[in-house]
Amino acid sequence: MVNLDTKTVSEPLLEPHHSTKASKLQTLGNIIVSVVGTGVLGLPFAFRIAGWVAGSLGVAIVGIATYYCMLLLVMCRRKLASEEPLVEAITYGDLGYRSFGTSGRYMTELLILLAQCGGSVAYLVFIGQNLHSVFQSYGFTMNSFIFMLVPVEIGLSWIGSLSALAPFSIFADVCNILAIGIVVKEDIQQVLQGEFSFGQRTTITSNIGGLPFAAGMAVFCFEGFGMTLALENSMRDKSKFPRLLAQTFGGISFVYILFGFCGYMAFGEETRDIVTLNLPRDWSSLAVQVGLCIGLVFTFPTMLHPINEIVEGKLKIFRRDNDGSARVGKTAIYISRAVVVVVLAILASFVPEFSVFASFVGSTICGMMSFVLPATFHLKLFGRSLSTWQRALDFIVLFSGLFFAIYGTYNTIVGV
Repeated sequence: MVNLDTKTVSEPLLEPHHSTKASKLQTLGNIIVSVVGTGVLGLPFAFRIAGWVAGSLGVAIVGIATYYCMLLLVMCRRKLASEEPLVEAITYGDLGYRSFGTSGRYMTELLILLAQCGGSVAYLVFIGQNLHSVFQSYGFTMNSFIFMLVPVEIGLSWIGSLSALAPFSIFADVCNILAIGIVVKEDIQQVLQGEFSFGQRTTITSNIGGLPFAAGMAVFCFEGFGMTLALENSMRDKSKFPRLLAQTFGGISFVYILFGFCGYMAFGEETRDIVTLNLPRDWSSLAVQVGLCIGLVFTFPTMLHPINEIVEGKLKIFRRDNDGSARVGKTAIYISRAVVVVVLAILASFVPEFSVFASFVGSTICGMMSFVLPATFHLKLFGRSLSTWQRALDFIVLFSGLFFAIYGTYNTIVGV
């Protein structure tokens, strides 16, 4: 799921206790839970838009670039930690502050806020589309299901402990795996039945606009970029983190490519923006769709938590007790969290398709956070100590990220 780094949400889901450090196996699980989310179910559609060769290469390139930029963040954190040894947890916002002062922190936190809002809206759209598909005979629209969730999500957002909701995040990922398995099974069945040939599938699209669209989808699939610092900080032996991250990203990228390829091969030009919508209406497929929705309903508050922390932090500015301390009353907290849920639901009701919105978020916010900021921080914090090739590589990543964000945004708005 999309879990972004803040001072209050800096603990990986699988870490057993505040005072313990995660083993290599626990860190592996944390990386998978943080990175793999609902975006993977839109990959077959991205392969349909870009072609299976272009889609495969795109996912591989995005995976390598994301891994490299994660290493840049880790190097920046270690540099700051060596200069300020008393600081235990250095966040994404701290890197922004050390690089560009207060404005850098505000810029970084704004991107975190927008990314969390984008991920939350994507969750609601995903749930709405799947529930509409399962219960379409009842006459409800997708927006009806989204607004039906509002009271439930408001109540869940009032729960104080995120640890109580963590098992549902794992449950949602299990449903993701089951959905992947069912799609692969459908593909194998069609291969055995001889219902398609490679010649019937696009290798590289002739529509140039399809490439950045698919790339935005791929970036969105590598969720949890902001959890990099928390994941590295939670590991018992931090020296092994880069190698473990490389191995995990290699495995995730391979699974993404295989799944996107199989999904597109199975359904061809009929591939929907969420591939579960292509599944046959039997009990197993419907159960997986409902299971995915249930898991996401209960993990939605985790997505909201960074948003609520930022909003409630701003509310403290307007309230001072007699002793000068800043506090926000429980009533104000309940109201602000309810307003956040309602606003996100309204925004979700205007989203036409999951894939279009996911590509837009991936192209803009995720692209800025994943590529532009890490390269900028690395150049700023290390300065002249970098070699020529390191500076050149950082500038390539920086300008490529900016171009990708600008062109990807334009391409998503005008339509593929």
